[in-house]
Amino acid sequence: MPKTKVAIIGSGNIGTDLMIKILRGSETMEVAALVGIDPRSDGLARAARLGVPVVPTGVRGLLDHPDFGDVRIVFDATSAQAHIANDAALRGADLTLVDLTPAAIGPYVVPPVNLDEHLGARNLNMVTCGGQATIPMVAAISSAATTHYAEIVASISSRSAGPGTRANIDEFTETTSRAIEQVGGVRRGKAIIVLNPAEPPLIMRDTVFCVVDDCDRDAVTAAVLAMAEKVRAYVPGYRLKQDVQFRRITASSPEADLVPHAPPRDRWVVSVFLEVEGAGHYLPTYAGNLDIMTSAARQVGERLATAVAAR
Repeated sequence: MPKTKVAIIGSGNIGTDLMIKILRGSETMEVAALVGIDPRSDGLARAARLGVPVVPTGVRGLLDHPDFGDVRIVFDATSAQAHIANDAALRGADLTLVDLTPAAIGPYVVPPVNLDEHLGARNLNMVTCGGQATIPMVAAISSAATTHYAEIVASISSRSAGPGTRANIDEFTETTSRAIEQVGGVRRGKAIIVLNPAEPPLIMRDTVFCVVDDCDRDAVTAAVLAMAEKVRAYVPGYRLKQDVQFRRITASSPEADLVPHAPPRDRWVVSVFLEVEGAGHYLPTYAGNLDIMTSAARQVGERLATAVAAR
């Protein structure tokens, strides 16, 4: 079957890495254009060397591109504010938007958790890097235990936090917190991001804390391990740092007040510790936070392209 034509808006680190991931191994997608606003950007220069058509005039230039009518999927790797404008500009076109910003215009999508539910949506939001890394674990725990509260801490290298990431810190925490609840299946979620200035740069580390009712700990552990394998299928550098941890909450525990309106009962804190190493396609391997976003977006694109080809 012919490949589905896609365009990528954003010629920075994320857009360029996504382009290379598609070029290196996608059997369903063809990059019809890489779109940017800086003609001197490394991403556009690299695309030109690789034979990918470049559009240095932003989304308006994409609309005028001779192959735009054949494009069925557009990945937006810009910023939350830019995506709002891009979404409006592309609203009349027959295509699906995959949003790699925290704009959250469309439904939150985490591939191993809820992609099947949203394949027909016009705009799919990829949450955040922290969300892609941790929400699968939250969903796994909540599938095996009644989960009242989930808190995630995403620690990334300062070097892997570019201008777009830094400009969207507030959106990161808000979007991730909402997605923890809506996709992870918990009553209340909280997200924290840490920009680690350590040298040499450290790879992405994530911690997941969930407050659950008394549960079958073997079932929770099995659900976490099974979910980790699903994520690792498209992010090979995704791994648990240690065994799943369980700790009973007592009256003096700092977590004792996290579920203030629920009746007192036997509760536990479930902790999962993760790290994400990048594939090193375009970005350094320590930038696992960016790699998991582009890997998840490619996974969504593959499924969408398969659906387009089947029509």
